[in-house]
Amino acid sequence: MAKKETTNFKKYLKWFWGLVLGGFSIILSLFLLTSWGVFGDLPTFDELENPQTNLATEVISSDGKTIGKYATENRTPIKFKELPDNLVKALVATEDERFYEHSGIDFRGTARAIVKLGSGGGASTITQQLAKNLFTKRASRNIFKRIGQKMKEWVVAIKLERQYTKQEIIAMYLNTQGFLYNASGIRSAARIYFGKEAKELDLQESAIIVAMLKNPRQYNPHRKISKKKSLGRRNVVFSQMEKNGFLTRQEKDSLQKLPLKINYTPESHSDGSATYFRAHLQKVMRKWVQNNPKPNGEEYDIFKDGLKIFVTIDSRMQKYAEEAVKEHMSNLQSYFFKEQKKNKTAPFYDIDKDDIAKILDRGKRNSERYKRLKKVGKSTKEIDEIFKKKTAMKVFSWKGDIDTIMSPNDSIKYYKYFLRSGLLSIEPQTGHIKAWVGGIDNKHFKYDAVAQQKRQVGSTFKPFVYATAINQLSMSPCDELPNIRYTIPKGKYGIPKDWTPDNSNNQYGGMLTLKDGLAGSVNTISANLIDKVAPENVVRLAKAAGIETEIKANPSIALGAVDLSLLEMVSAYSTFANKGLRVSPMIITRIEDKNGTVLRDFTPETQEVLSEESAYVILDLLKGVTQSGSGIRLRSTYTSGGKAITGFPYLFSNDIAGKTGTTQNQSDGWFMGIVPNLATGVWTGGEDRATHFAGITKGQGATMSLPSWALFMRKCYEDKTLKISKEPFERPRNLSIKINCAKESDDDIDDENPDSDTDF
Repeated sequence: MAKKETTNFKKYLKWFWGLVLGGFSIILSLFLLTSWGVFGDLPTFDELENPQTNLATEVISSDGKTIGKYATENRTPIKFKELPDNLVKALVATEDERFYEHSGIDFRGTARAIVKLGSGGGASTITQQLAKNLFTKRASRNIFKRIGQKMKEWVVAIKLERQYTKQEIIAMYLNTQGFLYNASGIRSAARIYFGKEAKELDLQESAIIVAMLKNPRQYNPHRKISKKKSLGRRNVVFSQMEKNGFLTRQEKDSLQKLPLKINYTPESHSDGSATYFRAHLQKVMRKWVQNNPKPNGEEYDIFKDGLKIFVTIDSRMQKYAEEAVKEHMSNLQSYFFKEQKKNKTAPFYDIDKDDIAKILDRGKRNSERYKRLKKVGKSTKEIDEIFKKKTAMKVFSWKGDIDTIMSPNDSIKYYKYFLRSGLLSIEPQTGHIKAWVGGIDNKHFKYDAVAQQKRQVGSTFKPFVYATAINQLSMSPCDELPNIRYTIPKGKYGIPKDWTPDNSNNQYGGMLTLKDGLAGSVNTISANLIDKVAPENVVRLAKAAGIETEIKANPSIALGAVDLSLLEMVSAYSTFANKGLRVSPMIITRIEDKNGTVLRDFTPETQEVLSEESAYVILDLLKGVTQSGSGIRLRSTYTSGGKAITGFPYLFSNDIAGKTGTTQNQSDGWFMGIVPNLATGVWTGGEDRATHFAGITKGQGATMSLPSWALFMRKCYEDKTLKISKEPFERPRNLSIKINCAKESDDDIDDENPDSDTDF
């Protein structure tokens, strides 16, 4: 009996080893056949050296911060030295305990997986997973195809081990891994889930990242449904680290008691910093790649080729600009909402029902929803019905997005209630754009108030009239002109009828210096001056200073009856601060490819526009606006705007050259402010000119736009690392133009000019 049992045992043992050895023989045969290319082509040496992964193009600020990306996959590879040690240890302990011992394939792990049919853990090494990420991507559901894929992964894993160091393999693996929510690769995952760079991850955060490697959806720390599983898997990582000697038992127990904690910071084209700037930059880059091909003649793909675009934006100044606009506009909007409760045609003034219907219909046709429906072939009648039906949607509010139910038609009108604003800041000496705020929220308000939008500029155009007079006629700020109605007759400069502008406060009489005339934004003085120099000369100077929009040489431009962009205005004002030398605005300093090779260095174009003397005199004139004119609230403790003036009082004591502007019916409010090394402009108004404050008190530029400028500058001055100047403007040697007038006017004219006279 014993002999029979012994015989049976030997028989089973032979069968067992036959199966095992046979299985390994089959695997070895398949492996050899795969390596010979029988089951399809394997990656070449070049492909192993340069694997084809989609790399995000980075937008890098002047102070070295990544402020955005363009990507089909939000992936920016980093090197091993940029990975924290705790992340590497967590990865190896959890995913591949014998990583440093094998050469691509863990045969012990493979044998264990075969014997235990996978219940003891998977057999894929980090190197095999990298091979899959690079060359297999999605596993086939067909068992035979999947075996072929697995064999290829083995062969490629061994080749990768020969090609790269263990450290490089770890970095490549983490760079190629997907983590959901637009997080492709470890750097994006660290930024999106924790709001920091990968090298800054602490142990708890690294464990969460490693936990996601098993399945980024099932173990995702941001998804409400998977947070519990994410916590559990994170604790498994800690256990594995203890098992492999990276943690003590006490450390593991303490770490496992910590709550799951993330800092979710989404990255998309509508999220993050400088969203409007990045949208503008994308348009610029699309043109650039068309004219600057790769050495092989192909066009660069900014979404896949991993370019690095070094821009002029300063991330700190951009942050302060966005904060300033948000702080002021959320406050100003509350006053606008209150006013509209009494407005029967809210949020519009000065128009009838037919005009309102046209505005709302235009808004509907410009909406993304309408364009999508048109694209899929919906008829106008079908679209009209869809826009009438209530549906669930998320709408903007200053307290955060609101989930609500309303019809698309109602949402169009809802958004018309919101005032918009833009801020742009340029360093005059270099032309570098340092901050760009194109609107109040890029997700809901796409139209860029910096470069796309052109609005009437009002009194902010008057300095170009004064500059022409000073430069052309050598006039002085102390020269006097009569404050009386001034008429330019019909036919002169091609105008169809006599033009006699009024002062907005209807006050006349006496003589005014040019300094008082600009400080008070007095229309009679501007009309007199433009007749002295001729409108075409003002247009010529404005164009040389940076105004690219075609301006008709009408006398009315003296009062700002011209539509220009904020970008043009700030660029032109920068000429005054740069001693009359125009430096074209710049947004890019350098472009590199994914390997760090410089593709292009950018330098600005320069042009002399004014003499240094004339530029300085204009600055002195504009200083008068903040000393006795409509910008005096920058230095005062009194304002007519009340609590609508956010952050007041400001009490700046340094040199500030500024100009407010308010257009007809308060449709547009402007403030342009210059210090020696920074020119900044702000525009505020409704999407439609009929959306505005009813009165001048809250509708003027000094109330709508000046506060954003002041808040921005205050933040910049508080950050000493920025070195924003508080020094006086540099006075030219041997200044021949008189600027210290013997007799200063006592008139305190706050003529903010609603430009009611522009309808000539």
